[in-house]
Amino acid sequence: MRRASGFTLIEVMITIAIIGILAAIAIPSYREYVLRGQIVDATNGLATMRANMERHFQDNRTYETVGTGATAVTAPCAVDASKRKAGTFTLACKTGTPTATTYVLEATGSGSTSGFVYRIDQADSRSTTITGVSGWNTCASAWVLRKGQC
Repeated sequence: MRRASGFTLIEVMITIAIIGILAAIAIPSYREYVLRGQIVDATNGLATMRANMERHFQDNRTYETVGTGATAVTAPCAVDASKRKAGTFTLACKTGTPTATTYVLEATGSGSTSGFVYRIDQADSRSTTITGVSGWNTCASAWVLRKGQC
């Protein structure tokens, strides 16, 4: 009598169950890992834009555009917003800013980072507003960089 070779149905089902359990753990962790990587784009972009604003202030003693016409010194906030992208985030000055002595910069997420808004002002006060994303907290005093943090 010949011995049958191959896998039994129970062996195949156990293998599929193990793969399913691993996928249930790995896929959400990977998604959060990718999201945290995209958030770094926003915070780095805001830090760079803030440095540009401070450099403009040091040179001109105002955060606003100085002068008119060909001799104007354009403030970083006056640059076309479509050119200020950081990954999936758009960097912009909050409406009504800058003034001569204040500004608020915002990074607003789109696509996979939709609902995330990061802010920083001239005093280096940072805040995060997150809407519609489960497990992520809004924080008025810091940038939220990972789930459940403030």
